[in-house]
Amino acid sequence: MNNQVKRAEGAIKELGGKIQKKAGELVGDRQMQAEGAVNEVDGKITKESAKASERMKGKGEEMVGSIKRKVGAVIDDEGLEAKGAAQKELGKARQAVNK
Repeated sequence: MNNQVKRAEGAIKELGGKIQKKAGELVGDRQMQAEGAVNEVDGKITKESAKASERMKGKGEEMVGSIKRKVGAVIDDEGLEAKGAAQKELGKARQAVNK
């Protein structure tokens, strides 16, 4: 399962838990409230875990891109330098989107 799916599933479970918790409050069902709270936290953990994994991928892309850019500059390969710069920016963007 990829991280985008995990992130979405986590967000859905988190929202479902909030709804379940609130419904339990409205009808006075403490068991439902507790189950909702657990589901809310579980969903948040799943979502945040997927985001952290994407940030790590982004950091890796950023580092590889930086190395490619520097190697391209050293060996005077403008194509490699440009590809490295683009990959570095892609990695930064992936990290920013998953904060």
